Amino acid sequence: MSAVKTSAALAAIAVAAVSSAALAGKSPAVKPAMEKCYGVAKAGKNECKAGAGTSCAGTAKSDYQGNAWKLVPAGTCLKIQTPHGHGTLDPQA
Repeated sequence: MSAVKTSAALAAIAVAAVSSAALAGKSPAVKPAMEKCYGVAKAGKNECKAGAGTSCAGTAKSDYQGNAWKLVPAGTCLKIQTPHGHGTLDPQA
């Protein structure tokens, strides 16, 4: 192999090694833990299945409906204040 080809091959290997090392150092984005929080969704803004009379996301009939939920960061639900009180981890009638 000629010196030019050898140098080009070594350069390509070096670039590949540096790129691999850089990518190996990055961990994939970790999504925060989430929990269902009932009674905090606005009408039509709930996540899937909000109890009897609803079929899926966006079907809550009223603001802060007790059986409608939204996903919120874990540990924050009970701190969310609404005009009807705090969010809950269990569906309300």
